[in-house]
Amino acid sequence: MNDPTQPNVGLFATCLVDLMRPQVGFAAVKLLEAAGCRVSVPEAQTCCGQPAYNSGDEPDSIAIAKQVIETFSEFDYIVVPSGSCGGMIKRHYPEMFEHDSGWLAKATALAAKTHELLSFLTDVRNYSPTGVSYAGRATYHDSCSSLREMQVKAQPRKLLGAVAGLTIAEGNEAETCCGFGGLFCVKYPDISESMVDAKIDDIVKTGADTLLAGDMGCLMNISGRLQRRGIAVRARHAAEVLAGMGDLPAIGEPAKGRD
Repeated sequence: MNDPTQPNVGLFATCLVDLMRPQVGFAAVKLLEAAGCRVSVPEAQTCCGQPAYNSGDEPDSIAIAKQVIETFSEFDYIVVPSGSCGGMIKRHYPEMFEHDSGWLAKATALAAKTHELLSFLTDVRNYSPTGVSYAGRATYHDSCSSLREMQVKAQPRKLLGAVAGLTIAEGNEAETCCGFGGLFCVKYPDISESMVDAKIDDIVKTGADTLLAGDMGCLMNISGRLQRRGIAVRARHAAEVLAGMGDLPAIGEPAKGRD
């Protein structure tokens, strides 16, 4: 039964979570419910429009933004397990409609209640996981959008500090871009590869056996390069560990029970 005293949260699952790592979405729902929220995942949601926006496709990015705004306007909060998509909605939607007063008001209202998942859990819900464990030494990657657009830095570390058995080893380049950058890695593959190699070299220096982050794009980029270089570091979304789902195959690993 729905509790009207609980905040009504709309989970913006993101394309990469939906298509590549749905268990991150399940983990997000589990954490939000544990933090006392009512959670809905609207079926009408689509991409946030960032690929179109970054490539200069203004008509399509505006059309997508309007669809997202209409889909999530009814919720108390919109929570996103990705600083990249969260930043698109919170920072760039209002910019897109700066010359359209009607849609600017709607975009601004949505932006005001848009939060990255890990920061929402700490800053809004004052949540801390209990009874969760993960045996490992992990290092955390601060994605560019989470860090610079959504101001997410201390929050994931605070949450992960409550996980029994988990040690966090900070890298010297934790805040350095991994080279993914959405379309950047497609347009400039050589530069992107050099950047992710530098990131991986820093990860190896920490002695970590697990890489944690809050953005699937970064995790897929770094994980893929780790595997191509034959480096045994597991990549996971931080929400999976916080939700007690750290025993699932890491990103890029085959599902258990399959060839």
